[in-house]
Amino acid sequence: MTLYQRIYEVVRRIPAGNVASYGRIARMVKTGPRQVGYAMAALTSDQDVPWHRVINSKGELSLRKDGKADDLQRQLLTEEGVIFDAKGRVSFDQYGWIEAEFDMELEDSYLLSERS
Repeated sequence: MTLYQRIYEVVRRIPAGNVASYGRIARMVKTGPRQVGYAMAALTSDQDVPWHRVINSKGELSLRKDGKADDLQRQLLTEEGVIFDAKGRVSFDQYGWIEAEFDMELEDSYLLSERS
């Protein structure tokens, strides 16, 4: 399984109405947050990865290449019930994905694939 495939596997597990940071995803797959960002940017519209549920560690939408926040990302999160505060931030306390069980599951599957 490639790094991007592992990242996408984790992101697919984030339930609607929840978010996770690039850094959190990175720690789960043992890489850096930038690589998670690159993986999200590499997605095509025909892939079933809920990229919009990945935000930065401040709870904000990351700026795109053109220097603007992604209005579609905000719209998709809002449609899932995620509320942004007056500063445009999402509360990880309220909407952060709790994935403790998945951490162990992913670690086990990753270790098994490394041994194969």
